[in-house]
Amino acid sequence: MTSVNSLVNIAVFGIGGAIMVAALIGLLLVVSGSSRGASPRLLTVFGAASVVLLVVLPSLSALNVLSGGGGFWVGFVTASAVAAVMYAVNVALLPTLARRQAMVSGRPGLSELRPSASVLLGGLAVCLGVGLLVTGVTAFIV
Repeated sequence: MTSVNSLVNIAVFGIGGAIMVAALIGLLLVVSGSSRGASPRLLTVFGAASVVLLVVLPSLSALNVLSGGGGFWVGFVTASAVAAVMYAVNVALLPTLARRQAMVSGRPGLSELRPSASVLLGGLAVCLGVGLLVTGVTAFIV
């Protein structure tokens, strides 16, 4: 029964986080397309909000699994999967953001921005690291 609960946690926290990340990116697209553009301070706020989401939502999923009686490794897989779903949305929306930034800044090289395989694998490694970190911290809390 724990595996079903883990899938529910991945769906709730992963898809919910993906929607929040997509909303942040959408807001960033709107702000960057305005007449003033996005200030460095605003870009920092958007980046900080993305990092907070990337840490908090996997933590909540791991907390939910561990408090429900699941083991450390189940919590780790769940938290890593939530982080990976959110990462996938970031990667999927990156070309759209790059095209918009290329139009605003006038640099056509940005419109052809595509992540390489090594960058994608590095991002998945970061997702595993986030999953391990938040599950370890959550295991001490529970």
